[in-house]
Order: sequence, then C-alpha cells, then structure tokens
Amino acid sequence: MKIYTRTGDAGETGLFGGARVSKADPRVDSYGEVDEANACIGVARAAGVPKDIDAMLNRIQRDLFALGAQLADGRPDPKVHEGKARLGHEDVERLEQWIDQLDAELPPLKRFILAGGSPAGAALHLARTVCRRAERRMVTVAGVTSVQLIYANRLSDLLFVIARAVNHRAGAPEAEW
Repeated sequence: MKIYTRTGDAGETGLFGGARVSKADPRVDSYGEVDEANACIGVARAAGVPKDIDAMLNRIQRDLFALGAQLADGRPDPKVHEGKARLGHEDVERLEQWIDQLDAELPPLKRFILAGGSPAGAALHLARTVCRRAERRMVTVAGVTSVQLIYANRLSDLLFVIARAVNHRAGAPEAEW
C-alpha cells in the first residue's frame, strides 16, 4: 500500500463507502480532531505513565481508532461498525469505571486547576482539550450517534482524571486557579 495516492491533491478525500467529500467537510474535521486527540495520548504515553494507566491509554487509543473509523463512514448501517470499529455503551461504562477508580485515589477538587504538572500530565491535559474540540466538531456531523457523543464527552472527563492521577503519582503539585 502506498502512502500517497494523489486522490486528495484537489482538496477532497474519500470516506469509507466510497463517497468523495471536501477535506473541509465537518465529518473529515471531526475524525481529524479524534486523530489529533489520539496522537496527544501517544505523546503522554511516550513521556512515561504508570503501567496501569498505560494499559488504559492503549485501550483508549484503540477506541479512538474505532471512533474515527465510524466518523469516516457516513453510512447509517450499524453492521459496518462491527469488529474493531465497534464502540458501544459498554465502552462508555468502562470509562466511567476508570474515572471512579482513579478519582478515589485523588484529593478532592476545591478549585479549578491549571493544566501542567509532569510532562505526561501536561500532555494528557492537552489530549483532554483536543478531545473536547473533537466532541464539539462531532455535534455538527449528521448521523453521529448518541453513543459516539457520550463516549467523547466521558473520555474528556477521564483524560482530566488521568492527568491528575499521573501528576499525583509523580508528586507534581496542582496549580490552583
């Protein structure tokens, strides 16, 4: 498979299913934002995170590939999204369980905190903001499902808690606003 195809040289790209759309199409923008969030998570992992959190982030990156594949496919047939590209309510529940698990080890929040801390924690705060932007873009896309939106919303919450947990475990203090 070649990396370049020349089919996008005029500002269009192909969706799953064969449709051609502008690279400025909200659908393309939304899965681009999801890809960016995935890359930010990769930066955080490369900066070094505890083993249990690395396993969570690995699973999240795989989920984000599934979400991106779903967004890159304008067809409404759910059978298209089986296998690796499936994302369901159980995935949202897994994120909620991780939030509860990690939040239990953290001091309660009393104020807003500034993004930062350790290199991995700061990268996770960046991933959180990119995830929020992806969610805002997804809202503009016809056919986006409630599960996809809920997943993106819950993921940004989880990334916030993971950033706090990574910083807490690294002994990096939180700067309050």
